[in-house]
Amino acid sequence: MAGGLATRRRWGAMGAMAARARRMDWRWIRYVMASVAALATDVGLFLALLASGMTAIGASATGYCTGIIVHWLISSRIVFADGAAEKGSGERTRQKALFVGSALVGLIITMAIVGGGDAISIDPRLAKLVAIIVAFQTTYMLRRHIVFRA
Repeated sequence: MAGGLATRRRWGAMGAMAARARRMDWRWIRYVMASVAALATDVGLFLALLASGMTAIGASATGYCTGIIVHWLISSRIVFADGAAEKGSGERTRQKALFVGSALVGLIITMAIVGGGDAISIDPRLAKLVAIIVAFQTTYMLRRHIVFRA
């Protein structure tokens, strides 16, 4: 009898862990989709502004900032809706500031990896790919556990 109870508890705990893992997987997948939308916005605007004659740094900054806004909108309404503070509250303002801070962490990681790769003669496209992966996972963890902690 005691063995049966222990088995049910173990499977119950494992079932609960599996349910949490499934939720986390869907959250992560939604985060990937939000990131793709933000990146498409960033790059699309960057290319359009560049084609219109804007300087590369101005076009890059405008695209990046617009991408952050798109990511915030999707993240706060879809990806992390259960952890987003009420609109107009001080907590919501704090979340926005932390979100921008996490974006800056991602930017610093990207600059460090691409710059470091360039310094040791690694193809910048490869360095950028590595940077995207590392910065993506880092910002996801920051946003999941600090910005939108549910």
